[in-house]
Amino acid sequence: MAKLGKRTVAARAAFENKASLSVEEAVKLIKSTASAKFDETLEIALNLGVDPRHADQMVRGVVQLPNGTGKTVRVAVFARGAKADEAKAAGADIVGAEDLMETIQSGRIEFDRCIATPDMMPLVGRLGKILGPRNLMPNPKVGTVTMDVANAVKAAKGGEVQFKVEKAGVIHGGIGKISFTEEALAQNVRAFVEAVAKAKPTGAKGTYLKKVSLSATMGPGVTLDLVSATAN
Repeated sequence: MAKLGKRTVAARAAFENKASLSVEEAVKLIKSTASAKFDETLEIALNLGVDPRHADQMVRGVVQLPNGTGKTVRVAVFARGAKADEAKAAGADIVGAEDLMETIQSGRIEFDRCIATPDMMPLVGRLGKILGPRNLMPNPKVGTVTMDVANAVKAAKGGEVQFKVEKAGVIHGGIGKISFTEEALAQNVRAFVEAVAKAKPTGAKGTYLKKVSLSATMGPGVTLDLVSATAN
């Protein structure tokens, strides 16, 4: 068994016997014990009472975090003509059509979010096997297939986060940087949890929101009191 470093041992000791904390308590604990040499991300994990293998229990959506993510988001847009110009003016990093498709097919995926106008979807559809597994496929349900490309680009760069439940019924997300204030992180936590709660599918039975945990990128996790996590 590998020997644990001093920072890891100290962090685990600080988290020992800590569970069901309020959002504010959890954020304070995580900020006080984060000791990596880079600005870690506050990560959230939600265990849901769903089986995403059934279509009526799939959970996906988008949330605009009130204080952003602290991350630089690279945006690619499939568009032509005036819509391509709008995307560039809004700050899109890559804009194209067939040329962008060929770039992606060659293995160069230099973006974190992909947006497309509806008329471009037959073209984008050819990239399903590449973009789909990376959760980059444009989808009208989360606002990434739209004629309003300017606002879609601005939202993506301004702190919008997409979420999608995994096979085990878990949703993960990065919701801010440890350098954010405690208040800003707490606001982001509640906004994310609220968005997932509102995305409850029709087929969900029993307890939907089972567990919510927070952690820093390099640190241990702590569970939240669900009442605190869902309080407005």
